[in-house]
Amino acid sequence: MSNSLNLTLTDELREFIDSRIGDTGLYATTSDYLRDLIRQDMVTRTTLSHIMPGLGDIKQGNFSDKSIMDIFEEVD
Repeated sequence: MSNSLNLTLTDELREFIDSRIGDTGLYATTSDYLRDLIRQDMVTRTTLSHIMPGLGDIKQGNFSDKSIMDIFEEVD
């Protein structure tokens, strides 16, 4: 199911969006552009949710001298 969202933008933001869409931009419509931004944010948040616990381990001194490939091969 599709839902609508109304959004108020400054002139500067609207001009920027307009530069990203249409014949000269990467996106066909404003909706395409905004959906892509949301998807990118979702990926970023997922990535950060995996990185943050590891940073906590490093702060606590819990880390390995093994390379990421060594660890990958052990799991695989």
